[in-house]
Amino acid sequence: MSFRSVIVARIVPGSEDKVAEVFRRTDETARPQDFGVIGRRLLSLDDLYIHVIERDQDPKVSGKTRGLPGFQQVSEAIAPYVTPYPRNWKVPSDSVAKEFYSWAPGKKPEEPIEHMTVIVARIKPGAESEVARIFAHSDKGPLPAQMGVIGRWLYSLDDVYLHVLERKEAAFSEAVHHNQHKPAFSKIMDDLSPYISAYNPETWRSPQDAVAKEFYRWRADGR
Repeated sequence: MSFRSVIVARIVPGSEDKVAEVFRRTDETARPQDFGVIGRRLLSLDDLYIHVIERDQDPKVSGKTRGLPGFQQVSEAIAPYVTPYPRNWKVPSDSVAKEFYSWAPGKKPEEPIEHMTVIVARIKPGAESEVARIFAHSDKGPLPAQMGVIGRWLYSLDDVYLHVLERKEAAFSEAVHHNQHKPAFSKIMDDLSPYISAYNPETWRSPQDAVAKEFYRWRADGR
């Protein structure tokens, strides 16, 4: 089964192309798969940078803890554009978000990712257990099927909340449009409201505004 880790940082808005080019050069020449990395996605929302890394196994087991060969060179190359998010950042591992909930019923380990959506918001510090409880209850009901969701993972880092969805179809905006007024969708939004808020209230108008934009993708098998 593949192992996912999620890195959260800040990015200079508009620098996505420069950051993507650094990773593109490295991924084309350094064979990250030899170090256990089988895929990566880079996403951004406003000033937030999200780096989703897929590995062939848990790095705690494999001992392959670095995201790619030439880690230091890549860090230096993106340093003008990508900076740590946590205030008390000391080492790279401080940027790794903590997974606090997952749900993926019936999904076989060897099945490839269908369509990934990353939702960004802010979480009330310490509310992870309550948010996990709300989703555990909701995921027993009709909402996942209504939204075409086949897997869900929740992460947090400081006040950042990341909701990673795997779906059968690519058009997340259509799923939201068709379901936002249905009871199951309305209930979970109401239940989450004391704990989850917009990452940027000034620009948020609808759930679609919380979806991070992917600006780079690489997989070892070329998918």
